[in-house]
Amino acid sequence: MSLMINPLVANPTMLNQLQRMQQNMRSLQVASTGMKDTLQQKIENAPVMVPGQSESDKSDSVQTKDNIGAFANMLHEAFENVNTIQNDAANKQTRFDLGDRKVTLSDVMLATQKASLSFDATVQIRNKMIEAYRTISQMQI
Repeated sequence: MSLMINPLVANPTMLNQLQRMQQNMRSLQVASTGMKDTLQQKIENAPVMVPGQSESDKSDSVQTKDNIGAFANMLHEAFENVNTIQNDAANKQTRFDLGDRKVTLSDVMLATQKASLSFDATVQIRNKMIEAYRTISQMQI
């Protein structure tokens, strides 16, 4: 009779990291749903610029542009974070392949799975944003 050891039970830090990644995935899913609702509300409440509009009304459109810039910065930071995670996974795999004894197989597998999950979450968020854009573009004015 052979004894099978569950690697997650044997390595509690790996289990904790996987649980944190799962929580991050859930929060990203909630955030993407919230982004879709927020985008729809902003578009519905966006001011329409008409000829002869006063200067004070134009300040609202400047604030909208600032919000768009903040959203773009948030997306850029998220993509940079995913890129960093993927580069870290590739670095660990290369170090393991070259025989670095400080990097274990479980470190490589964990980093690879983390990179895979973060990329999958990014793709899901992109798909939600495209879906929101299509919904908004099909709205009748």
